[in-house]
Amino acid sequence: MSRSFSKLPLPAPCLHNLAAIGYDAMTPIQAESLPEILKHKDLIVQAKTGSGKTAAFGLGILAKLNTAACRVQALVLCPTHELAEQVGAELRRLARYLPNVKILTLCGGAPLQGQFRSLEHGAHIVVGTPGRIQKHVRKGSLPLDELTTLVLDEGDRLLDMGFYDTILDIAAAAPRKRQTLLFSATFPARITEMSQAVQKQAVRITADAEHAETSIRQIFYRVAKPARNQALYTLIAHHQPESTVIFCNTKQSCKDVADYLRNKGFIAAGLHGDLDQAERTLVFSRFANRSTSILVATDVAARGLDIAGLAAVINYELSPDPEVHTHRIGRTGRAGNEGLALSLCLEMQDFLIQRLEEYQKRPVQWEDIAALTPRPGKLTPPMVTFALDGGKKDKIRPGDILGVLTGDAGLTADKVGKITIFDSYAYVAIARDKVEHFKHWLTRGKLKGRSFRAL
Repeated sequence: MSRSFSKLPLPAPCLHNLAAIGYDAMTPIQAESLPEILKHKDLIVQAKTGSGKTAAFGLGILAKLNTAACRVQALVLCPTHELAEQVGAELRRLARYLPNVKILTLCGGAPLQGQFRSLEHGAHIVVGTPGRIQKHVRKGSLPLDELTTLVLDEGDRLLDMGFYDTILDIAAAAPRKRQTLLFSATFPARITEMSQAVQKQAVRITADAEHAETSIRQIFYRVAKPARNQALYTLIAHHQPESTVIFCNTKQSCKDVADYLRNKGFIAAGLHGDLDQAERTLVFSRFANRSTSILVATDVAARGLDIAGLAAVINYELSPDPEVHTHRIGRTGRAGNEGLALSLCLEMQDFLIQRLEEYQKRPVQWEDIAALTPRPGKLTPPMVTFALDGGKKDKIRPGDILGVLTGDAGLTADKVGKITIFDSYAYVAIARDKVEHFKHWLTRGKLKGRSFRAL
């Protein structure tokens, strides 16, 4: 099967834009799904975060978009605010070749009034979380009468988070003659149930390629429960990965592990369901910006996390589901990089290992935790994230911040990390060795003619 985008019926400006943003060839999931999407078929696709699924449905949406009609023609439902923001940003990159495309992100936690005003001006594509989308549909601020494409992203987590009835309610407000695309990392029975409820003769695609066995080094360690925290410390201090996601099965474990690691001197943060949206956004941004070395997360909270160059995944608690385990460790070892997946196995958990070996069709690799030696020194993240009190409402773009920091502030581009813009604030990552320089500039510098504070 050809992996070239040029083999698809996509316009030349779209192909030029794909080349410009580094899309050289289709991923396996794109090669399997895009031809079917472009034929306007309903699809149910098994696809993990990082598989290229956003580009698959995004290109399908853009290919049939009528930009002359500023009405909502595509709706993408995501389980979390973070994933919705990522999807919205990726769709904007893919849409650069089309003039005047308006893409809105609508999530809970943001003021309704601002969203009402944005919707009054019209939109072509809306990305959002089910609860907030349902609210706008019921209030009449988000009419779906001209919707041609409905996308359910991370379908299994949408179900895990209790959105089944909400999704059915939203789908009922859309035209029956539409294309519905359902993407899910795993295929529990309720995914089939939801597909039957909202799709017509859906084509099932499970071509998502697994990571090559050599790309992820997966090691298991047997530990007693009272020694599990010390074992976790040993793993981190021995391997010293620059960025690590640690998985726990409950919110309380997540909090306890994050507290333990911080007490040990690591810069670690927890990502779980008890955080409000502002706290979640800050935790996620700091980790993505390489300002936090360790993220401790539950499966639901970590859904949609796609961190470039993630060095290691540690299973503090094993998942009882082999598919979930595979999805967890699949966040490392991407883009040709070697990943490290380390798992702690308690006594009496051999049945979980047996289940995993049957699923993976190969035995797991065991090592002795006592053979590891913690190395001296702390894992200090290379960047520090600052929140500036200005954002989209102040007409600030990432290029404006980068321009002034590499110009007036005198920083070189390699000392400025990821910049993320929100409505009323912006996160900017600064190299740790230039923090004082940046703070000094803040006392006198201006951005677009005004002074800003770092929150």
